[in-house]
Amino acid sequence: MRRAFLAILKRDLAVASRAGGGGELALVFFLTMVVLVPFALGPDLNLLSRIGPAILWLGALLSVLIGLDRLFQSDEEDGSLDLIRASALPLELAVLAKGLAHWLTTGLPLALVSPLLGLLVALPGEGVLPLVATLLVGTPALSFIGAGGAALAASLRRGGLIVPVLVAPLTVPVLIFGVSAANAAVGGTVPFLTPFLILCAISLGAIVVGTVAAAAALRSAE
Repeated sequence: MRRAFLAILKRDLAVASRAGGGGELALVFFLTMVVLVPFALGPDLNLLSRIGPAILWLGALLSVLIGLDRLFQSDEEDGSLDLIRASALPLELAVLAKGLAHWLTTGLPLALVSPLLGLLVALPGEGVLPLVATLLVGTPALSFIGAGGAALAASLRRGGLIVPVLVAPLTVPVLIFGVSAANAAVGGTVPFLTPFLILCAISLGAIVVGTVAAAAALRSAE
């Protein structure tokens, strides 16, 4: 089972690394959004500094949503999903591998590039590492919540239009506590660890619930 798990993980990483695979698209969208927002808000550095974490988190959320529909739909179209269902590997582990690959190619790069983009939104120096930490622990929740929505839409035509509508409302708690933790690190009214630990708990719960829900949705679509 370990070899099958790693095979799915490596395959999805290879697909995402190709041109148009989704990983580069999410990163380019993130860069574009964070670059354009300061121009729209104007030269008020105090305003940018206050809402900088929210801009970065919202950009990360929207970037993760891009391409989620391809998480299972491409496998459904080429027949790979039928082979995964028929294999000895439990479907939950297959979903876990695909969700992990999605995070490694979207959420992780977004978190790593966020310190550079923090300069564009006048993020204080003491808030850079906490922001990276919140993105590192929060973006897995976005990937696995998205996996559930992607599994529901895998067998539908034009499912890409449905996935963001299904997933976006469920990601609101992640956005709230991610921004709260980042703001707390630069002088918020609550200690940093309070929203940060809640964000960690949300991610752990999302990994479990999202994996089981996505596997159940894929089974029901057989």
